[in-house]
Amino acid sequence: MIFLRKDRKRKVNRKTEKEQWQNPKKNSEKYDSVETVFYIAGWLLAVIIFFLFVLWKFTGFTISAYLPSCMFHLQTGLYCPGCGGTRAVYALLRGDILTSLFYYPCVVYAAVIGIWFMISQTIERLSRHTCLIGLRFRPVYLWIALILILGNCLVKNIVLLGFGVRLLA
Repeated sequence: MIFLRKDRKRKVNRKTEKEQWQNPKKNSEKYDSVETVFYIAGWLLAVIIFFLFVLWKFTGFTISAYLPSCMFHLQTGLYCPGCGGTRAVYALLRGDILTSLFYYPCVVYAAVIGIWFMISQTIERLSRHTCLIGLRFRPVYLWIALILILGNCLVKNIVLLGFGVRLLA
């Protein structure tokens, strides 16, 4: 009798899992709070970038003077997974997309995903969810970013060790 109860529970659990896959609205409710957090964080980041841009335009202040050197690169001579990120951001802010892709492809990827997320979420929220075009959070976006970061690090270190060419000199 206990065995039958366990089987019934398993069937119920399987059914609810199957229903979750068939009904994406239930599944997307857990990501709504994540999307709201990302949306608020996106606006805060936009405000910070705006103030840093105004500060740079009027005073010549640059944040790079206060950033420390890469300790991994100083100790090993190899490129860390983050090497080139700051240069890529500066190149992207100058409008040089190809140089930014060369330095650190994940910066351009994050900028494209982030800008589309903010635009689509703003349109959806202003339309009071009648125009459902808002980009939804999916873990695959993080996996793509991880692959870009590790691939970038691997390629630059292979070129450095195999051919002696310093790509970020």
